[in-house]
Amino acid sequence: MKDSDNNRRARRGSGAITVRDVARLAGVAPITVSRVLNTPAQVSPDVRQKVLEVVQKTGYVPNRLAGGLASSRSRLIAAVVPSTVMSVFMPTIEALNDTLFGAGYQLMLGQSDYSPEREEALLEAIVGRRPDGILLTGILGPSPGRTRLLASGIPVVETWDLTPTPVDMLVGFSHADIGREVARFLLAKGRRRLALIRADDERAERRAAAFIDAVERAGHGPVAVVNVGASRSLRSGREALGRLLDTAPDTDAVFCSSDLLALGVATEARVRGLDVPGRIALMGFGDVPFAADMAPGLSTVRINGAEIGRLAARWLIDRAEGRPVEQPVRDMGFSIVERETT
Repeated sequence: MKDSDNNRRARRGSGAITVRDVARLAGVAPITVSRVLNTPAQVSPDVRQKVLEVVQKTGYVPNRLAGGLASSRSRLIAAVVPSTVMSVFMPTIEALNDTLFGAGYQLMLGQSDYSPEREEALLEAIVGRRPDGILLTGILGPSPGRTRLLASGIPVVETWDLTPTPVDMLVGFSHADIGREVARFLLAKGRRRLALIRADDERAERRAAAFIDAVERAGHGPVAVVNVGASRSLRSGREALGRLLDTAPDTDAVFCSSDLLALGVATEARVRGLDVPGRIALMGFGDVPFAADMAPGLSTVRINGAEIGRLAARWLIDRAEGRPVEQPVRDMGFSIVERETT
């Protein structure tokens, strides 16, 4: 009988090639096919080659969901991030994915676009798929999503923030500490008329509040604030500097809630003929790759996002495989990187 005839016969019924079809065509038991695909070292090279040839000819794709249900493990980790476009979170996502892939896990990624409502909807969909673990960017306060996660028993790592009441595990840093340290840094540089350009999200708000408090406690307020809303583009940074100079023309230092906004500010300052840092010092947040390559180089706050991703992945893998995580809360800290803009 020709292979094509075998293939058509195997597809009758559900219409999809099954592990039993592959086993029959290869002349082995279904458990042998499973071992070839999941633990190939347990199968002899000859048998492994025979099974893989059938898999290739038939186009068989393993049903990972069914296998996960049988073993109570999906080998799937879900992550919810605010953004992936020109994002400060990319080193975390990349390190998370690399570490998981190396351990035989797959990453499912959801983008919340900084929307609490969208994050809730994503969490509802993710929990229903029963992944082996979930990574969140930020922390969950009292909400249906938090209640759902606590009830699910799925291992969770909250990242890029700190809280005394994590859902489960936590690796991050203090946004309030960043705001205070940036204010002290700029004041130590002799800057006295400070301003903020920030996007509208809760973590940026906490950095801003701490920044304003530190400046005012030092006796150098008020701090001018321009909120760009949900927009986080280079154009937003350019427009924000124009608005800032209209309302606070004597501003001599600006702290932006992202490096991308800071790039927009630097661009607009150059167009207007304003010297950076002579006329206006500039500080970003995130230390994304272009920050060091700007002219002038951007002073910013560096977060070890890659290590956050690697550590979160290791914790989730340990928990998925039944191993305890001895210290499930880690403060990664941050550093201020000074370049030409200050």
